[in-house]
Amino acid sequence: MQQRQYLVIDQKSFYATVECVARGLDPMKTNLVVADATRSKNTICLAVSPNLKTLGVKNRCRLGDIPPHIEHIVAPPRMQLYIDCAAGIHGVFLKFIAPEDIYTYSIDESFLDVTPYLKMYGMTAKELAQKIIQEVRDVIGTVSTCGIGTNMYLAKVALDICAKHADDFIAELDENSYRDLLW
Repeated sequence: MQQRQYLVIDQKSFYATVECVARGLDPMKTNLVVADATRSKNTICLAVSPNLKTLGVKNRCRLGDIPPHIEHIVAPPRMQLYIDCAAGIHGVFLKFIAPEDIYTYSIDESFLDVTPYLKMYGMTAKELAQKIIQEVRDVIGTVSTCGIGTNMYLAKVALDICAKHADDFIAELDENSYRDLLW
């Protein structure tokens, strides 16, 4: 019996990345927060761009908590834009994977059971993940992270714990590597 392979693909700082892309800015180099600045400096930022995170700005911080010496763009939330972008990302997934093998977890995160597609595409799970992620980047412009696992739990752990630290934002776990790395 073939070992199952799951991908869980998540968009980095989704709302902030979408706002950067909509403005023609590089989401990995731009300082941008998504927040309604008309409310007050105590309003919570819905998203912080990856570059701001590298400068120590926490996701879901209050607008007034961003150090004044860090220049940044404040983008008002545009939920329909994010929904439309998520639909476009799902459309990219459908180029590779049948709808019954896609499990939407949140607006910016989906599980894909790629087991039946690996032989068909002649690829490993990581190669297929790279191809899908590149297509999302080319078509939508957002930056993806990916966990790969032999079940959905391991894929999610690979995403949340390991992929964020990987150079290519992709990490794989199976039962053995999980025991070796995380126990």
